[in-house]
Amino acid sequence: MDSLLDFSNCELHYDHVHALRGVSLNINEGETVALIGANGAGKTSILRAITGLHPISSGQIHYKGERIDGSPPHRLVEMGIAMVPEGRRVFPFMSVKDNLLMGAFSRSDSKQEVKATLDSVLTRFPRLKERYKQAAGTLSGGEQQMMVIGRALMAKPTLLLLDEPSLGIAPKLVQDIARSIVAINRDEKVSVLLVEQNSRMALRISHRAYAMTTGEVVLQGASKDLLQDDRVKALYLGGEI
Repeated sequence: MDSLLDFSNCELHYDHVHALRGVSLNINEGETVALIGANGAGKTSILRAITGLHPISSGQIHYKGERIDGSPPHRLVEMGIAMVPEGRRVFPFMSVKDNLLMGAFSRSDSKQEVKATLDSVLTRFPRLKERYKQAAGTLSGGEQQMMVIGRALMAKPTLLLLDEPSLGIAPKLVQDIARSIVAINRDEKVSVLLVEQNSRMALRISHRAYAMTTGEVVLQGASKDLLQDDRVKALYLGGEI
């Protein structure tokens, strides 16, 4: 597999807080990679570094062979990196339709091609089609999560970054979201970096995973192997699965 993103020996600070300590990881084309760990482990800091929302102090980030640390966020979206932030961040008074179309702001292709992507998103998330003209703020948490994933897909990304997509969502809809992530990776050939505190779910739907503690990667490997690892069970899965 060809490497899509390389995050090499990166350090990141928030004022006096040392959030990332020499972290290295990579994502290959076509992979879903999970980042697991407790709150404050540094998972979201990796996403913020990749997307240019917070600069790294040292190290390098390469995407498709091009160095991107220091690039502005809008340029990274144009290059094919889209992020679904924690907490969903919808435009509550805008319709589902307009929220989705906001995801296509960086595209320079035709209206017909944008419409084709929109139709694809609505096919993938039928609930959004049912609520197409509703204000986004009236949707349930799970429906909003579907919408913001759809909004990210409107940018036609090569790499999709997901920050805690299961947070605050009913268990039944968590399963739907998980299935959607698998389908997006499989059907649309979008590589995925998934940040999750729901470690079981993350390991079950990813190819590889990195486990983090206090700004460092402490374990990595095939997700199916980490699911059976006694250290992962003790630290991240609350005992036996």
